[in-house]
Amino acid sequence: MNKNELGIQALQEGKMEEALKLFTEAIEENPGDSVGYINFGNVLSSVGETVRAKNFYEKAIELDPKAGAAYYALGNVLFQEEKFSEAKDQFEKAIRTGMENGDVYFMFGFTMVQLDQPKLAMPYLQRAVELTPEDVEARFQYGLTLAGLEEIDEAVKQLHLVVEQQPDHADAYYNLGVAYAIHLEQVEKGLSFLRRALEIQEDHMLSSYAISMIEQAMNEE
Repeated sequence: MNKNELGIQALQEGKMEEALKLFTEAIEENPGDSVGYINFGNVLSSVGETVRAKNFYEKAIELDPKAGAAYYALGNVLFQEEKFSEAKDQFEKAIRTGMENGDVYFMFGFTMVQLDQPKLAMPYLQRAVELTPEDVEARFQYGLTLAGLEEIDEAVKQLHLVVEQQPDHADAYYNLGVAYAIHLEQVEKGLSFLRRALEIQEDHMLSSYAISMIEQAMNEE
């Protein structure tokens, strides 16, 4: 294995200092290779050294404008800083380099959600789910986006898959409850999902409030 591969192995084993040493050696031995800079930046980012991390990602991009991993990593840092417009640009560049994995599509789509552009987010979240069907969070956000665009049947389908994958996902049960009780007019079924959310999380205030409102409306009929 080369120094970058050894560094990644050390990082996975929790040997931070050894990983940094190996990535430093990789950069010194191959200063024109973007990979070492990306790896070093990832370590810095993981310990909250985001300003320094960005410098390493930018150096990687300078060395290799097609380094999709550098754009993706830089986008993640910007997203954490809530610089959503800037993050979106980096994720888009990563995709344009040919980066084809669920994470980059999810982050691009989720960033578009933060920018209140759900129609633009939806195809990217859908692609994320297609590429990584085991990613519960991607599927949940896809379901929420569909619901927000009033594509209720497909949203319900995705949320059912979420609770199959993660049976203790209280937020998914809450959203299923709202979808059935309000949009699909299956009130009792909706209430059962809302109560399930409360069983999982006793302080799930949205579910508690929804149950109160629905039961009040039923009593007034």
